[in-house]
Amino acid sequence: MAYRYITVETEGALTIITINRPEAYNALNAEAHVELDTAFDQFAADPDQWVAIITGAGAKAFCAGHDLKQQAAGGGMVVPDNGFAGLTGRFNLNKPVIAAVNGVAMGGGFEIVLAADIVVASENALFALPEPRVGLAALAGGMQRLPREIGLKRAMGMMLTGRRVPAREGYELGFINEVVADDLMGAARRWAGEILACSPMSIRATKEAVMKGLTIPVEQALTEEWEYPAMREMLASADAMEGPAAFAEKRAPRWKGC
Repeated sequence: MAYRYITVETEGALTIITINRPEAYNALNAEAHVELDTAFDQFAADPDQWVAIITGAGAKAFCAGHDLKQQAAGGGMVVPDNGFAGLTGRFNLNKPVIAAVNGVAMGGGFEIVLAADIVVASENALFALPEPRVGLAALAGGMQRLPREIGLKRAMGMMLTGRRVPAREGYELGFINEVVADDLMGAARRWAGEILACSPMSIRATKEAVMKGLTIPVEQALTEEWEYPAMREMLASADAMEGPAAFAEKRAPRWKGC
């Protein structure tokens, strides 16, 4: 499929989605939202694609959030049913998503980061939820996810001021997994490679159980996890036999993803 504002590449079982509006700091207009939603739909539906990386084009910005110029011109703030960038409200996606943050991640851009499973950031990356400074609020999950990830008081310190947090501080706060001085995509691919060394069935079952377990008591989660769809698929899969067989035979497993 031809896209105007994003690019999509595949490398084996890895999908790389790049927001491609560097002239606008990769801010998302209505069409970019639709394109990202379509790309994540295709990633989710493709059995041969197991991990995704989302990043931004250029050296300055990952995503500056919603295109305020479009809004000021009367374009509104319509986003897909699956949320900002087609990701922040996509709660049924059990495949892992890595954010490779190559510059500023503001507003909705930061909310994309918070919706990702693993975050790798360049040293020049900056993060903020500055919506109150322009008369808005972080409605794409920022107000809910940030307190869960870094604690209430530290999250309120960011959200009630809109202040910019550099990558190193973000790492200390806990919403970034790794900060790199150079070769950001190399680091993101390394994380993806480590995930791809595992059974995709196990990865999906793990993500599903973890995300569901965040909102219910541990005792309930331990009982219900056996009935989660991805967990049932994992337990019935060929991969569940291949893993122990490979271990016993002292060889690398050959995952089928089924």
